[in-house]
Amino acid sequence: MRARIAEIFDSVQGEGPYLGEKQIFVRFFNCNLSCTYCDTKLDRFTEYEPNELFEKIRLYGDKYHSISFTGGEPLLCADFLKEILRFTSGYGYRHYLETNGTLFSELEQLIDRIDIIAMDLKFPSSTGMGNLWQLHRKFLKIASRKEVFLKAIICQATDEEDLKEALAIIKEISPSSVLVLQPNSYEDQSVLHKKLLNFKQIANRGGVMACVIPQVHKIMGLR
Repeated sequence: MRARIAEIFDSVQGEGPYLGEKQIFVRFFNCNLSCTYCDTKLDRFTEYEPNELFEKIRLYGDKYHSISFTGGEPLLCADFLKEILRFTSGYGYRHYLETNGTLFSELEQLIDRIDIIAMDLKFPSSTGMGNLWQLHRKFLKIASRKEVFLKAIICQATDEEDLKEALAIIKEISPSSVLVLQPNSYEDQSVLHKKLLNFKQIANRGGVMACVIPQVHKIMGLR
């Protein structure tokens, strides 16, 4: 069993409510989606067996908040990930999964070993792809068994109706979860500012806790 890993490194979390926490990042190579705003351009990888990757992780020690499994999409390698989580659980690591929120069957296989889930909501008007709401709905039902927060990239083209659909899903399935509205880093931030504040107000009036957090690691020049 082998998986393609784009990189392993330590840094601080630059997105969402765990902003600033020290983490070990394991970035998986492949993704099942192709969002127009994607800022993760992967062009190389190393293949690892689970025990080999675990030994790489162990080199960093244990002075970290958690291990962030990110991508790409980690759940494309669910069987491999399950083995890694078995190793790291034995050493007391916490597990932070960054995911596009579509592979619900794969999440079901390893939800018991995940501590925190950073789940994307892919708004059709932002991604340039089709409607993924039913996949997100099924995924969130499983993810809500653990600590989960949601992230949505907001672009100039993002439609308010997409936001309202997302809010309905959150209120139905996981009403206590926070929604992070994240500006598209490729677009003019001053133009997006008004839309982000408006979306935050709509969410909060609708009973969903929302906050605006940009990709702070980029602003700080971190990985």
